Amino acid sequence: MTYLPRQFQVVCTMAKINPTRRAEIGREKRARTREQLVAAANSLFARQAVESVTVDDVIKEAGVAKGTFYVHFDSLEAVTAAVGEELVQSFDELLQPGRGSLAEPALKIAFGCCSFIDKALNDPRWASVVARLAATAPKGGEIARRRLYEDLQQFSKALPDDGVSAELKLEIVVGIMLQILRAIGEGRLSSIDRDATISAILRAIGLHAQEAKSVLVRLPAAPTLEESSRSSAK
Repeated sequence: MTYLPRQFQVVCTMAKINPTRRAEIGREKRARTREQLVAAANSLFARQAVESVTVDDVIKEAGVAKGTFYVHFDSLEAVTAAVGEELVQSFDELLQPGRGSLAEPALKIAFGCCSFIDKALNDPRWASVVARLAATAPKGGEIARRRLYEDLQQFSKALPDDGVSAELKLEIVVGIMLQILRAIGEGRLSSIDRDATISAILRAIGLHAQEAKSVLVRLPAAPTLEESSRSSAK
């Protein structure tokens, strides 16, 4: 029996793999590496100030070469945005049971905003990362944005035409929320400002002060700190 060199055997084996499958294997490997880098950045953000983390810190934590980092991300801001996207999506998914149980659009909007603010107050580090997402990916958190937009469309239908589109109201709410998260992450706002913030958002999109107050008193409980922490750890 003739024994072929191992390298030649590997080449022959790879040649037999369907080209489509080879492409899938490559995509899967790239996706795993990207997830590894995002997880490394998230882990670092949990242990130290977001602003102190460097690309070198991320590649050391992930156990990859610097060149590998730049295959997937063109900057530290880009990987920070990816971390923020995951944090927003995981927390948004946690909100869905509570949001889905509400029929009134104003309550849905207030519940979502209130839940994100409570999460930020309980975890300023999370708030800082999510706020930094806005700098590199203005339309980050696409799933959360889409759900908010749907609620705003329903909300607008129930109000007299004020000339402000649901698209503009979306940018108003998101803009206020990101600024609030940034301020909480920097320690400039506290739980004392929570209800006033929700009321200001509701008034900015068309409710009167008394109507906003009525929504606030009817808000159901948001996810608990323990539930939110488990969501961030996933």
